[in-house]
Amino acid sequence: MPANTNSSGIVVDLKGHTAIVTGASRGIGRAVALRLAACGATVAGVSRSLAGLEGTLQAIRDAGGEAVGFEGDVAKSEDVRKIVDAVEEKYQKIQILVNNAGITRDGLMLRMDDDAWRDVIETNLSGAFYFCRAAGAVMMRGRYGRIINISSVSGLMGNPGQANYSASKAGLIGFTKTIARELASRGITVNAVAPGFITTDMTDVLPEKIKTEVKERIPVRRLGTPEDIAEAVCFFASPGASYVTGQIIAVDGGMTA
Repeated sequence: MPANTNSSGIVVDLKGHTAIVTGASRGIGRAVALRLAACGATVAGVSRSLAGLEGTLQAIRDAGGEAVGFEGDVAKSEDVRKIVDAVEEKYQKIQILVNNAGITRDGLMLRMDDDAWRDVIETNLSGAFYFCRAAGAVMMRGRYGRIINISSVSGLMGNPGQANYSASKAGLIGFTKTIARELASRGITVNAVAPGFITTDMTDVLPEKIKTEVKERIPVRRLGTPEDIAEAVCFFASPGASYVTGQIIAVDGGMTA
């Protein structure tokens, strides 16, 4: 199967498109960056550490793609502005934005301190806002854009011990639906992917007993992979998704069905 063909056999051609992917150093962000690059997009990866990002960038280059890395904190609007300005200056346009960067600071609500709440909200929700505001302006000038926010099933159904994380991901859903309406007339679509339990560094630390219990709650009886999420993102990022906006798709093996 050609690299730019998805699992359904549909060709996704992103040649000439520039994509910003936040949190691209590992997990879902890395898989998304690799998938978009395989479809022809030039990828601007964002991470707090360029050293951590280098593996993703090199994998794209080794496969014949083009990628550039930017170091910055998505929770700082000045960092975001500098990154978006640099990408626009280098490539003239930004057609795709994937807001994937996210953190967890788990704990029961009554024991959660202010910093644990604030850090998660600022990174997961405010970071997406900063990037959408900055990159959205570039897309408006080009009258084309695809914005994909990575939410979570925790934002759809809640999860004990994750009041901050669930709030940030639920906030992304409302944010996605609102800006989809604001930007639609300029040829910009805005959608969100809500992953279920995915095999990433966050889930690797779970005890095997917990993983087994989780699988029993999932109709397809397995955890998802970062590549499962990347496929959904690639669809939303494609020119063929021009009539899909303001939508939230749960990629969770049927857990929230």
